[in-house]
Amino acid sequence: MMENVINTNLSGKVAVVTGAGGVLCSHFSKVLARAGAKVALLDLNVEAAQQFADEIVAEGGVAKAYKCNVLDKNICEVVAEQVNADLGACDILVNGAGGNNPRATTDKEYFEIGDIDADTKSFFDLDASGVEFVFNLNFLGTLIPTQAFAKQMVGREGCNILNISSMNAYTPLTKIPAYSGAKAAISNFTQWLAVHFSKVGIRVNAIAPGFFSTKQNAALLWNADGSPTARTGKILGATPMGRFGETNELEGGLLFLLNNAAAGFITGVVLPIDGGFSAYSGV
Repeated sequence: MMENVINTNLSGKVAVVTGAGGVLCSHFSKVLARAGAKVALLDLNVEAAQQFADEIVAEGGVAKAYKCNVLDKNICEVVAEQVNADLGACDILVNGAGGNNPRATTDKEYFEIGDIDADTKSFFDLDASGVEFVFNLNFLGTLIPTQAFAKQMVGREGCNILNISSMNAYTPLTKIPAYSGAKAAISNFTQWLAVHFSKVGIRVNAIAPGFFSTKQNAALLWNADGSPTARTGKILGATPMGRFGETNELEGGLLFLLNNAAAGFITGVVLPIDGGFSAYSGV
């Protein structure tokens, strides 16, 4: 089994990860398993979650996949009961489910006169149902699983909720107003939950990844011939470290915030992991 970058010991803990069939959260699931946690991988695409659960088991860890719609409270509560029966009460919840939708994305960064009648999707063409989908997936997709699993945490010391925010929560990125707004809501909700649960043994924090090149955003960042797109040039120009992050560079923040010995007095923070993007004014 591979070793983690930080020696956080989660032995005896049960960790639940939503969106675990995706690139980042499948990686988080493996990191938690390597730290000793029993991991429940939740995803609407249960086949993807099962694949990663099998990989964890092959590494010697304990993991089980569950089909879950994070927007359905009844389903989340049923899955929470299943996880409790199979693995035990939830100690750690990583709210990783989220994403954007093309219906909530403009074609251009800046509106220009004539765009209303042009063959381009401007602000005025954004689809209300697409915007609603993005807000629901990111915000309600964090709130509802928290309702289901935090019931198992209250009154038990040392429990943790970790949300996944984004750098666009600090400053909105062009073209994606709904996703940026939804992630800003996640950062705000993280602070709210941290206060709300502060008397019952639950710490609530978030990480805010900067720019990471994954299969999911490859078409946005790289041309077919492998050369960087114009958007990549802007991103790297605004990132003082001058590169994209590597997925394993999120591990330290994840394991630190979940380490009750190291971070026991930390709650309500959103930790940027962004190569300096949030610190750079552009000049």
